[in-house]
Parts: sequence; structure tokens; C-alpha cells
Amino acid sequence: MSDTIDRATVQRVARLARLRLSDAEQDSLVDDLQRIVAYVEKLQSVDTSAIQPLVHMTIDAMPARKDVAGQPLGTDKALANAPEAADDAFVVPRVVGS
Repeated sequence: MSDTIDRATVQRVARLARLRLSDAEQDSLVDDLQRIVAYVEKLQSVDTSAIQPLVHMTIDAMPARKDVAGQPLGTDKALANAPEAADDAFVVPRVVGS
């Protein structure tokens, strides 16, 4: 496993990002980031010389699903899992005005 990430690195990045991390969080991040770096190093060893670089995605490069109208859901089905409903509508907390 890569040792390029140590506790001092995590502390420096946390300070730059103005994060307060406990000792346990710092230790956890050291482990997580070391695994991420090791995975990236592993990916870099894969031979991609025969792979054409992707410049950008377009509709031609990735076929889109047809936009076809289907049957409407229906009020009963739409409200079936609502936490609260009344008069065929969702009940939500008031957010504007009192």
C-alpha cells in the first residue's frame, strides 16, 4: 500500500480546508486516502495504448433513450407512499410566509 499519505498530510489539507478533525477521523482519512492512492497507482499500470481517447460525449457517441409518453401514474399511486396527503395532494411544511 502506498505511504504517500501520512497524518501530517491529512492535517495540512484539513488546515487548508479549515476542517477540524478528531484524531480518529485523521487516522481514518489516512487509511482511506492511502487505499485511494494505491488504487489509482494500480489503474495507472493498465495498458490503455490501444484505447482511443474520449474527447467529448455527444448524442452520436451515446444513443439516447426515445422520449415516449406513457400512461400517467395516477393520483392514488402518486400519493401511495407520501408521508402525508390531503385532497389529492401532497402535504408539505409551509416555507414561505407564516
